[in-house]
Amino acid sequence: MSFNENFENGIVILGAGNVATHLSIALTNAGFKIKCIYSKTITAAKTLALQVDSHYTNEITQIPVEADLYIIAVKDEIINEIVKNIQLKYGIIVHTAGSIPMDVFKGQFENYGVFYPLQTFSKSRNIDYSNIPICIESNTQILEEKLVKLAKRLSRSVHIVDSEKRKILHLAAVFACNFSNHMFSIATEIMNQSGIPFDLLKPLIAETAQKAIDTDPEKAQTGPAVRNDQNVIQNHLEMLKDNVEFEKIYRFVSESIYKMNQKKNK
Repeated sequence: MSFNENFENGIVILGAGNVATHLSIALTNAGFKIKCIYSKTITAAKTLALQVDSHYTNEITQIPVEADLYIIAVKDEIINEIVKNIQLKYGIIVHTAGSIPMDVFKGQFENYGVFYPLQTFSKSRNIDYSNIPICIESNTQILEEKLVKLAKRLSRSVHIVDSEKRKILHLAAVFACNFSNHMFSIATEIMNQSGIPFDLLKPLIAETAQKAIDTDPEKAQTGPAVRNDQNVIQNHLEMLKDNVEFEKIYRFVSESIYKMNQKKNK
């Protein structure tokens, strides 16, 4: 394992999607050398490689074997395939997944870990990486220290989180991010069906998110469900009677809000 904090033999990024793109750019901006970008899709690999002045390939056998660090930033279901096929001499190998245990590397590599940035990424949006929590796990203490130093070059928020806690964190993130965004999508569809511009909801969404950040989300909960205002709830359900899916979601979430509020007040 190389102990040079600058990873002078280079970093290999396996993946060219949202996470891989933002991480590659952040590493490059922090002064690290991206040695190679790998993706099954050669166009995606080339596009990212051009952004970070790197070589690229869509053949796993063509990945350089002498790099210091290999970061797997692909869909969860592809990680095992890469682990089985990648060859490296002495480098560190990590993945960026929230729900995949570190032991996916056990028995295959000497130095391995997890480098999990807790954020939602889209290629089209710039994100300040310095504010992103980076969760670190490793199979040795010395490697943990090395990965923490690397993470601190990118972010002010670096945490040691083991596989079990990371799975819980990822579950909570799905509720906080993916499910919340799905609710925005439903709201958009409801508005569009009546020709009402979604822009009207944007200040509400912004204040809701800010309030969740500034205070306890449970204490910030408002609306007919927390008040158990059945007149409003039943009226809304009637409005949704032609969309069974949305009606089910409205009913289930309203009941969940009410039950959580009752439990809190006991």
